[in-house]
Amino acid sequence: MNVNFELYRVFYEVATLGNITKAAEKLMISQPAVTKQIKTLEGQLGGELFIRTKRGVILTDNGQEIYNFIKQGMNCFEMAEKQFSNLKKLETGIVRIGVSTTLAKLYLLKYLDQFHKQYPNIAIQIFTDPSSILRTKLKDGSLDILIAKEEDEEDNDLEVNRLGVLHHCFIAGKNYEYLKDKVISFKELNMYPILLPKSPSTSRNVLEKYCQKYNIEISSKLEIASAGLLEEFVKIGLGIGFVTEEYAEKEIKDGSIFKLHTEYDVPKVGFALITLKNSYHSFGANAFIDILKKVD
Repeated sequence: MNVNFELYRVFYEVATLGNITKAAEKLMISQPAVTKQIKTLEGQLGGELFIRTKRGVILTDNGQEIYNFIKQGMNCFEMAEKQFSNLKKLETGIVRIGVSTTLAKLYLLKYLDQFHKQYPNIAIQIFTDPSSILRTKLKDGSLDILIAKEEDEEDNDLEVNRLGVLHHCFIAGKNYEYLKDKVISFKELNMYPILLPKSPSTSRNVLEKYCQKYNIEISSKLEIASAGLLEEFVKIGLGIGFVTEEYAEKEIKDGSIFKLHTEYDVPKVGFALITLKNSYHSFGANAFIDILKKVD
């Protein structure tokens, strides 16, 4: 049976108000139209729903049974409308963001703080998988927004809006002070223990392309997934590390580590707000995107 929902809505109002005239006024249709739709519904269901009295109408036993279910349905519709209204007014919702731990620390935190102050009831989920996995999650709808370092060739399904630029460099601790003012060749660099970001990572990809460009070989003695941990290992003298320069800026300024001068400059890398083209974004996600795009 495929009953038009409008018939159930008319039935619900008549049953709730107990009066066809009042129901017609609330529905803003004529009284004969209400009567006709009730008869149509009774015909489709195969039984009477109301008993007509001088004061109005009352439900039959069968009508009461139907009404109990329809009332639950109407309450669900009202709750759905209220929820949608709350989403639209940014009083509830969720935003799912993919970002590397490096970019979360360097860039995202201040905007998360701003967004949370403006929309405290919107939940935020942060995903920090490798960039390739985050891109897959974005494409399958598991993420609303991705903030990541740009790739040489981005997928045509993705919309990329650059947010800024990051630099990479080799760093060393106090054990290697004698290298501080020296321009070091990569042949000489390979004489030291090298600490590299664990593959796959965008930073590691930057280094590998850099090495290919200049026909350089760098032999890693240790691969480390955490940028923060890599930096700590450099501080205690376990080797020379390859890092995002902005991530280590504070430690470089306070002198606990220093940036090495290499014979070739490591290229800078853009990072961007990445979304799926022609996709629907939730009200909360749109609000967060607006905040990021307003940044000068």
